[in-house]
Amino acid sequence: MSASVLVRRTVRGATALRGGPMGRLTPYQLFGTVFWLVMTLAYWRVPLCCDAGLHAAVVERLRADLLHPAHPMADLPGEGSPSYGPYAVAQGMLARLTGLSGWGVVKLAGPVHLLVLLTGLGRFVRTLTPRPWAPVLALLFMTLLWGTARIPWSDGLGLLPMTTNLGYPSALAIGLTLWAWAWTATRARDDAPAVRFVGPSGLGGRPGYAGLGALYGLILLTHFVTAASALIGAVAIVASRQRGWRRPVVARWALAGAVCGAVAVSWPYYDVLDLVGGTGGDARDRRPYEEMFAGSWLALLGVPALWVRARGSSRDPLVLMFLLECPLVAYGWVSGHYTYAMALWAVLVPLQCALAVELAAPRPWRRARKVLGGAAAAGACAGFVTVHAGAVVPRSVDPVGFAQPVRRPAYDWAARHIGPGEVVITDGYQAGHSLAGYGPNLAAPVRPDPALDERERERRAADVRACLSPGSTRAQRAAVIRRYHVRWLLLTRWHRVPEEAVVVAWSGETGEVLARVGSDVPVVTR
Repeated sequence: MSASVLVRRTVRGATALRGGPMGRLTPYQLFGTVFWLVMTLAYWRVPLCCDAGLHAAVVERLRADLLHPAHPMADLPGEGSPSYGPYAVAQGMLARLTGLSGWGVVKLAGPVHLLVLLTGLGRFVRTLTPRPWAPVLALLFMTLLWGTARIPWSDGLGLLPMTTNLGYPSALAIGLTLWAWAWTATRARDDAPAVRFVGPSGLGGRPGYAGLGALYGLILLTHFVTAASALIGAVAIVASRQRGWRRPVVARWALAGAVCGAVAVSWPYYDVLDLVGGTGGDARDRRPYEEMFAGSWLALLGVPALWVRARGSSRDPLVLMFLLECPLVAYGWVSGHYTYAMALWAVLVPLQCALAVELAAPRPWRRARKVLGGAAAAGACAGFVTVHAGAVVPRSVDPVGFAQPVRRPAYDWAARHIGPGEVVITDGYQAGHSLAGYGPNLAAPVRPDPALDERERERRAADVRACLSPGSTRAQRAAVIRRYHVRWLLLTRWHRVPEEAVVVAWSGETGEVLARVGSDVPVVTR
C-alpha cells in the first residue's frame, strides 16, 4: 500500500474521553466528572462579582429589546457594541422565555461553560497522544500550574479565577477554541500524506471544513481576544501537519477561512472589523502585564517537555503554537493594547499539555523524566497552596487560612428602588461594575465600549466627578443631573449626600447610601 494512503487503526488509549469497548469509564471521564461537580459547587457558592455585572447587564438589555438593545451600561443606543454577539443574543432569548434575570442567566452559564471547556480539553489532548492519563494531567496542570500570586485578570484557567469567571463569554470561547483546535488537528491529519495515529474523527469532506470555519467565526463574535489566540493556534496546527501544500488541501482550508470571515462580517449587531486595532479598555488593563510573571511562572515547568518535543520535530504543533502565541501577548505590551494580556492562557496551554503528555508516558521512567515529574508535582502543590486552595476549601473548614475567592457586595437592596433604565450616578467602584446588571443605567459607564465614543465617555466621567466634587454648587450639580436625566445617587460612606437629594435606602454591609435626586420620595430610615 502506498505511503500516501490514509490508514486508520485502533490505538490503545484512543478512547481517553469516550468509554472503551465495554463502556468503562476512562480516567478522564472519572476525574473530569468529579472536577465538574466540585467546581460547579465552588462557582455557585461565591457571589457573582467583577465583570459579571457587565454580562448580566447585556442579558438585561437583550431581554428588554432583543433586536435593538440599548447600550449595556448607559441610556444610549447599543448599536455597534461587541457585547451583543450570537451567544449573548441566545442568553437574552433564554431570559425572555424563562423570566430569568441577567444575574440568573450568568450564574447558570458557569456549569455549561465548564462542560464545554472540559470536553474540549479532553478532545484536544487526544489529538496529541493516545495515552489515557494525559488529559487528566493536562487538566491538573492547566488549573494549578500558573503562579504563586493571584492573577489580576479575568480569563485565567486556574482554580481560583474559575470561581468568578466561568459565567463569562470568554470562558465559553476558550472551551470552543479547544474543540476547534481538536477538529483542526483531525482535519489537518487527514490532509497529511501519511498517518500513524488517528485520534477522534471529525466532520468529513468540504462540509466539515465549512463547519470548522463557522465555529471559528462564532468564537470571533463571542470574544475577540480569544479568537485571535484560536486562529493563531489553528495556523500552528495546520502548519505542523503539512508537508507540501497540494491544491485540494489549500482549497479546503481556504473554504474554512472564507466561512469564518463570512460568519463574522455578516453579524448584524456590530461590525467585527471595528475591533481590529481598537484600544478601548487598554489603559485599565496594564496591571496584568506588570504582574504576569508572578501569576504564571510555574507553567515554565513545561519548558523541558516542550524542548523534548522540539528536538523530535521542529514542526510539533505545541511547539509552533507556543512560538506563535507569544508574539500576540508581546504585541499587547509593545502596542499598548493591554487587553491582549488575556491571551496568556494560549501561551501556557502548550507548556501544560506538553508536560502532561511527557509525564503520561508508561513506566519505567528515565532519570530526567522522574526529576521532571517531581518538579511538576511540587509546582502543582505550590500553586494549590499559595493561590488556588481557597477555591475548593471553604473558609469554615479551612485550617490554614487559604486565599479565598473575591467576594463583592450585592446591590439588590438598591436595585429594588431603581426602575429599569433609570440613570444613576455613583462614586463606588463595585457599584459602577454591578449596578447595571440589575437594569439601571449609569451616567458615566465604567467600561469602554465601541457603542459609545471614548471621548464622550471621558466627558461624562469628568461631569460626574465635577458633580460629586465637594466644591460643586447646587446649580452645577443640577446641570449635570438634567443633562444625563439622572434620578439617583448611590454614594459611598465617605461622600456627603447633597442637600437637595433625599435618602431612600442604605446598606448596612458597605455603608453606601441611595438617594433620590428631588424631593418627591419620602426619607426612609433603615
